[in-house]
Amino acid sequence: MLRLEEKCWLSGITQEDLVTGIVGRADVLACIFFLVSFLAYHGKQDGRCHIWTSITLGGLSMLAKETGVTVFLVNLAYDFYRSLGGLSMLAKETGVTVFLVNLAYDFYRCWPNIKRTISEVRWTTETQQFANRAAKILTSLGLLLTIRLALLQGSLPKFSQQDNPTAFHPSLYVRILTFCYLAAFNWWLLLCPATLSHDWQMGSIPLVTSIGDSRNLITCLFFGLALFLAVKSLIDFEFQRHVPLVLGCLLLVLPFLPATNLVVTVGFVVAERVLYIPSTGCILLTVYGIQLIWNAYSRHRQTVLCFIFLVLTTSCLRTVIRNKDWRSRESLLRAGLMTLPHNAKMHYNFANFLRDSGRPELAKSHYRNALKLWPTYASAHNNLGTLITNKDEAEKHFLLAIRYSAEHVNAHYNLGRLYRKANQTVDSERMLRRCIYIEPKFIPAYIELARLRGPQDRNVGSLLKAIVQINPMDPNYITIYGYWLLNKGNRAAALKQYWRALALSPSYMEAILGAARILRKSGDHGRLFQLVTRWQSILRESKGQPPSKSHLYLYEWQLKNELSNKAKAYDGCPQSCTQRYIVQKSTIVSGSKWNRPCNRTKSRLLVTTTRQCRITRRIQKYRTTTPLLVHQILDTV
Repeated sequence: MLRLEEKCWLSGITQEDLVTGIVGRADVLACIFFLVSFLAYHGKQDGRCHIWTSITLGGLSMLAKETGVTVFLVNLAYDFYRSLGGLSMLAKETGVTVFLVNLAYDFYRCWPNIKRTISEVRWTTETQQFANRAAKILTSLGLLLTIRLALLQGSLPKFSQQDNPTAFHPSLYVRILTFCYLAAFNWWLLLCPATLSHDWQMGSIPLVTSIGDSRNLITCLFFGLALFLAVKSLIDFEFQRHVPLVLGCLLLVLPFLPATNLVVTVGFVVAERVLYIPSTGCILLTVYGIQLIWNAYSRHRQTVLCFIFLVLTTSCLRTVIRNKDWRSRESLLRAGLMTLPHNAKMHYNFANFLRDSGRPELAKSHYRNALKLWPTYASAHNNLGTLITNKDEAEKHFLLAIRYSAEHVNAHYNLGRLYRKANQTVDSERMLRRCIYIEPKFIPAYIELARLRGPQDRNVGSLLKAIVQINPMDPNYITIYGYWLLNKGNRAAALKQYWRALALSPSYMEAILGAARILRKSGDHGRLFQLVTRWQSILRESKGQPPSKSHLYLYEWQLKNELSNKAKAYDGCPQSCTQRYIVQKSTIVSGSKWNRPCNRTKSRLLVTTTRQCRITRRIQKYRTTTPLLVHQILDTV
């Protein structure tokens, strides 16, 4: 029986969809904590460690999923049947149901002792132990739920109509019929997962609006079977002959309670991931039913074996087919579109993929299909507006997105950009300011507003400073702020921002260049040399070349300074050789005729002047304030 349960569980298709996403893996972790908590709770009762281990695991379960808390009720109900110790919760919000499972199962196991206590009006050892366990579990359940609400800041998560259309329908009659059908639909997914999708939002399952809907037959069949199992379980409380039946019902029903919208409103219509823990109960009931048939009809065991083989084979084949859908993002979206062509979210997701893949025309078509199915889809209006080149049509879609979702940040931002490109400065600034009001930490709106005002506006500095305060760990924004300060002439503040950016990312090129420009202007050659050396090393490493030794740059620097000093030692006069030659010649010509030089004197004077000119050219050649390498690099950039 255990081996058959393993094979049935491993061949399940709903399990395969779980391990492909982060949210589904949280449900996997929740299920692990759930089962370990349940086993620990109903293990050997040799001390207090088991009940507190159960409570600890229950807390971990709730951190992963709230349904893990129901394991406490299952444990308690089962312990009514047979008194033993305890374990609890899971690793997602649904993990909180582990408390309920433990409590209910503990109650079931201890029921004979509790019945005797009620009839005799006298406490027994078993009932006192059960009461202690129940008190600990209920106290822990209340404490953990309080902590969970505190983490949510005292309010439950809020969802939109797109996430769960049934919960927002004004008619209670329609909500009850649809929620009952959704419970039956989830049960059918466990038995026959022929129709699978990665997203069931936005009208994937039409609302049940009348009692004459044919889907109500499935609902009646489901609740009839559930009522039959519930009656059988209650009858077994007295005789306790069908323990797997009771445990299977508890595992099937209690962990699924948070997804029924009875306790709180959830943000999905159908999700295979919430069936991970209930699938253990479904498989337990299925295998237990096969075992009863196997024992009751010994002549038809070959037929039973053929049925089991057929079920396992079809489940494995369906899993292989589903694996092909999860090969890539495109294949998954296409499979979802084929399964639910009437789902606006499917067209929207596929349009996003086409837009990212560089196929804008086909993306526009699917955005329009999504709007036909869901005319008030604000995100589809916004994304379609970004692809349309016509200014008036794009503006219409952005305004519709804002109309249907007044807090849509991206729609305000895109409309502000559209107005800026159309030179509608006032409207653009109004939209961008509204965007910042809706989401004060939306950095693109600050940047766009700074571009709109221009670098000469005095308020641009406050915008850039706000960006740096919002995201202090991004060297790009810090460098932009430093560049603005440098253009305003505040070198010290700009250099401080550049050093701050380099502290976050030592190889950030823009920060290195900005700091190098400031150091060159201020004459700080030593620190400038360090920056240039670092930059050259980064460039050579990016090209796959080995970085040069730093002492080579230092030696070149020292050599040029020495040559410059030696050249200056020859002549300290700053006048050019041409000026000196003209002055000397004019002095000779203006003298008296008795003092005029001969041709030999003129020749000596010309040779001396030429020699001084060569020395001056040598001075100009080696006169450096910064290394030639630094000038070449910065001028090239």
